Amino acid sequence: MGVRLTINGDAVEAEDGTTILEAAGSAETYIPRLCYHPSLGSSHGQEPVEAVYREDGEFRNDGSGPDDGYEGCRLCLVEIQGRDGLFTACDTAIEDGMIVETETERIKAERMTNLAGILKDHPHACLRCAQQEGCSRTQCSTNVPEDERCCPLLGHCELQKVSNYVGVREDLTKYVFADLPRHDDEPLFTRDYNLCISCLRCVRACRDLRGVDALGYVFQDGKAVVGPTMNLSYSESDCRFCGACAEVCPTGTIMDKDLPKGEREDVLLPCVANCPAGVDIPRYMDLISNGEFSTANAVVAERIPFPGVLGRICFHPCEDECRRSELNAPMGICGLKWFASDNADAPSVSAKPSTGKTVAVIGSGPAGLSAAYYLAGSGHAVTVFEAEEKPGGMLRYAIPDYRLPPDLLDSELSVFERLGVTLKTGTRVGGDGLKIGDIQNDFDAVFVGTGACLSKRIPVEGAELENVLWGLDFLKDVKTGAIDSLAGRVLVIGGGNVAIDVARSAIRLGAEEVQLACLEARDEMPAHGWEIEEAGEEGVVMHPSWGPRRILGDVGVMGIELVKCTSVFDMDGCFAPEFDGSETMTIETDMVIMAIGQTADLTCIEDAGIETSAGTVCVEGCETGDKGTFAGGEVSRGPSSVVEAVADGAMAAAAIDIHLGGDGDIYSPFMVPGEPDPNVGHVEGFAAMERIDIPKRDIDERKACFDQVEMGYSEDQARAEAVRCLRCDLRLLIEPVTLPPDMWMELNEENVAEVPAIEGVVQLLNEEKMIIVIQGTQDMHAELEAKLGTETKARYFGIDADPMYSKRENELMQMFLQQFGKMPEGDGEGDDLDDLF
Repeated sequence: MGVRLTINGDAVEAEDGTTILEAAGSAETYIPRLCYHPSLGSSHGQEPVEAVYREDGEFRNDGSGPDDGYEGCRLCLVEIQGRDGLFTACDTAIEDGMIVETETERIKAERMTNLAGILKDHPHACLRCAQQEGCSRTQCSTNVPEDERCCPLLGHCELQKVSNYVGVREDLTKYVFADLPRHDDEPLFTRDYNLCISCLRCVRACRDLRGVDALGYVFQDGKAVVGPTMNLSYSESDCRFCGACAEVCPTGTIMDKDLPKGEREDVLLPCVANCPAGVDIPRYMDLISNGEFSTANAVVAERIPFPGVLGRICFHPCEDECRRSELNAPMGICGLKWFASDNADAPSVSAKPSTGKTVAVIGSGPAGLSAAYYLAGSGHAVTVFEAEEKPGGMLRYAIPDYRLPPDLLDSELSVFERLGVTLKTGTRVGGDGLKIGDIQNDFDAVFVGTGACLSKRIPVEGAELENVLWGLDFLKDVKTGAIDSLAGRVLVIGGGNVAIDVARSAIRLGAEEVQLACLEARDEMPAHGWEIEEAGEEGVVMHPSWGPRRILGDVGVMGIELVKCTSVFDMDGCFAPEFDGSETMTIETDMVIMAIGQTADLTCIEDAGIETSAGTVCVEGCETGDKGTFAGGEVSRGPSSVVEAVADGAMAAAAIDIHLGGDGDIYSPFMVPGEPDPNVGHVEGFAAMERIDIPKRDIDERKACFDQVEMGYSEDQARAEAVRCLRCDLRLLIEPVTLPPDMWMELNEENVAEVPAIEGVVQLLNEEKMIIVIQGTQDMHAELEAKLGTETKARYFGIDADPMYSKRENELMQMFLQQFGKMPEGDGEGDDLDDLF
């Protein structure tokens, strides 16, 4: 049994050790506070540091503060029956039988006085304005100088909401702009000391929650002064840039810089938001930094069935959006995934009990394998049909060994045997092979994941000559051993990743010279920058902005004539190349390999009546128009990445599971989720820590063989790289503050029904929450009821119960007029203020 007490006449029960503030919150009784935060507790008694540093000077603690440290905002004052004085609810523990009052006139007056002490050095003209709701701040009706206005948080500011609840004293002195330091030039966050109210939340978040100590405070002439503890910049004070300070700041002193709009979690964790598979990246960064490699791999494996494969070949869109790049360079996310998979025991995989349902998967590329993995894990009997002799699709037959060793692929695909997946290789669907209609009849659901396995072909004069090859066909021949060496000169046409793989493979096969020509300018080439750079290191000569006019030769290739490409895309971004026919170039070569794209082989669905468009299967999500048949990966989205195909396969598995009567919950965690440690600790020189690139083989060594170019992180390298993570995820664990109850309610029947039929004043606001009516009335309920049936501009309302409603109406009008200086013209409905706007 807990502790029983009374708050404002209501019986409350709470656990022993709970503060009055926490007990009141559990009973939905609001007590104002600013220095208190639910993730930090009370600020009372916090000790100052020796010195803090800002552009306006070094501030050393002068000992002028209270003997017991910081005294807090003192807005949470309450009365306790039987005790003299007022008590701070944030650090006063409850006792059995305690009787607490939170809203007496004495308390309200003292809170207003304490708030005045906080606001005197903070812009507060806007907090006293009758039209603060909905104000843009760009135009001020009372001509308050811009430096004396509130910050852009106005309307969403915690200090503003608390001030409105407590009340701002009429005799509060005018704010004088102090021109304190403002920062817009540091990464990720802005700082404006003119807005600081010295609540110490940021200090405590940095010190107590994160263990970093980059922020501190001192007393100067009795006032708390906040700043970095080592240097005037955050970077040189070893800030971890985790965002905890911005998260807890109740004003605009510390704010996020240039955050895009969107869902909060997606905005704060762009790495996860941009991972098609949704891997919990910050979580495995933390685990690797702490040496928990198997657990880190388990986190990755929850969303990626073959983490070692993706660790080597993923194009890591997560890194493109990593917030660490605002400091210097993004995290080595992909390389750390690789490290975890190579230095961990594979997680134990098991399937749920059999559902008795059967699923056919056509194609064993990344999309098909991903779908098969999650469907088998969900208890369905899965059969995979693969035209080639071994599973893997493009993973096995297109990606060169120097990027993805085949023995690693075989090792990671062994999981399908443990899951009981039936692999029917050498079994073609479509054409002379099996008919998809028969498969649809034999299985409860079908997933088509055949990829884009055909080389795209274009009509070029001379394409029929000997030694004119096509990109994907060439790569497959290399992988199967059909081509094991080259002689002479090779020219590759194309600027994508396949073209780069072709060129680099030709180097390794012994070509005397390898050149590459593409329509795109160098900065437009669709291949990834690091692959283009590595190809150049290995000796591939690039000719950007050139396209093929004709291939020269009689029987075999003797050369190629190129024409200058002046632009590749039109104004709408559509592929529409234009050429300058007067500018040509002829290159002598012995072989031309056309690697200008790939397309899907749709013969597998030719008898199914499944709709297609532009060479791909039409889907909504992953569902075709043929019930029970699903598709994903490149066969439906066109050429894309392996991780996108894996994500498509997982999405399809969830949809198929639901189609078969399941709940669509396909992910089985390999570990019990736990709360990460919020204490990241102090790391010397954190902001300056450079990215550790994955070691590579010597250029001459890698040109001579198909051994893997990148060799992976060592343990020391991996842990050092993982430490660089900003741990943006921890910010999401910070509890939201409790704000005062909103004084404005939406004007609807439900809210009006709660309004009592007594005397008082009704205020009506428009959609921008600007006051348009102040009306005293004998019956507030009836007044609002009448408004519901009219075409009023009002969208919100507030009430103020007062039997002397005429007097209160006049007081509210006077407050309003202090801001505008003129009387509105009435319209017979009360005091209508529309004409002021």
